[in-house]
Amino acid sequence: MLRSVLAHRLGRASIAVLAVMVLLVVLGPLLAPYDPLAQDASALLQGPSVTHWLGTDDLGRDTLSRLLAGSTLSLVAALEAVAVGLVLGVVPGLLSVYLGRTFEWITLRLMDAFVTLPFLVFAVAMSALLGNGLHQAMLAVGILLSPAFYRVTRAAALPVGSAPFVEAARLTGAPAGFVLRRHVWPKVVPAVAISTASLLGASLVIVSSLTFLGIGIQPPAPTWGGVLATDLQFLYQQPWAPFVPAVLIMLTVGACNGLADVLRDVTGQPTRRPRRTVRV
Repeated sequence: MLRSVLAHRLGRASIAVLAVMVLLVVLGPLLAPYDPLAQDASALLQGPSVTHWLGTDDLGRDTLSRLLAGSTLSLVAALEAVAVGLVLGVVPGLLSVYLGRTFEWITLRLMDAFVTLPFLVFAVAMSALLGNGLHQAMLAVGILLSPAFYRVTRAAALPVGSAPFVEAARLTGAPAGFVLRRHVWPKVVPAVAISTASLLGASLVIVSSLTFLGIGIQPPAPTWGGVLATDLQFLYQQPWAPFVPAVLIMLTVGACNGLADVLRDVTGQPTRRPRRTVRV
C-alpha cells in the first residue's frame, strides 16, 4: 500500500508534509531559538527581524519559538483525539456484527446519541466536569469522532460477516476472536485507514478551534490555535501575524485529506468520506 501511495504525486506530497510535521512534533521545542514562555517588555509587538524572524506577540514572546513549541501540543492532541475515537468506534463497530442483535441495538443507539450532541457545549461540559485540560478536551473530541469510525467499520464488516469463508470458519468451530482477527480485520483495515487520515485533519481543526477559544489548554502553553487567537487580537498592528499559524494548520489538514484521497484510490474504497456534523 505504501508503494502505491508513493506512486501518486499527491501521495508523495502529502507524506512529505506530514513527515515535516512529525519532525516539528519531535524537534520543534528543541529548535525554538528562545524560551516560548519568556516575556520581554522591551520587545512588544515587534515585526519580523534578524533577532525575531516572525516578530513578537503582545507580551514580547518570540512568535517562531511559540509556533515551534506549540507544534507538539497541537498535533499530539489531534492524534490523541483520533486514537480515542478509533478505539470507541472501531471495536464496537466490529463487535456489533458478531455479538447479536442486543449489542448491535445498544451500540447503534449510543452512536446516534453521540451524533446529536452539540459539539461545543459537550466539549465545554467535559472540561467543566473533568477540568480544563488538554486530555479532558481530547476525550470529548474523541467521543464525538467515534460515530464516524463506528459507521465506517460496521459498513465494511457487514458484507464480510456473511461471506462464505467466514461462515465456513464458524462452522468449523473457530472462535469469534480468531474470525475477527484473521478474516474480518484485514478487510476492514483499508476503510479504517482512510477514515483515520481524513478524521485526523478534522481533529486538528477541532483542536485548533478549541485552543483558539481557550478550551483544553492552560495558558501560557503555546498551541497553533492559541497563537492564532493572540495574533488576531492585534491584527491592526501586525496584519501579517496570523498568516503563519493558519498556513501550518491548512497544510497539515490538506496533507491528511490528500493522503485519505490517495488511500481511497489505491484501495478501491467508496468515494464517500466519513463526516461528523458539528453542532454548535
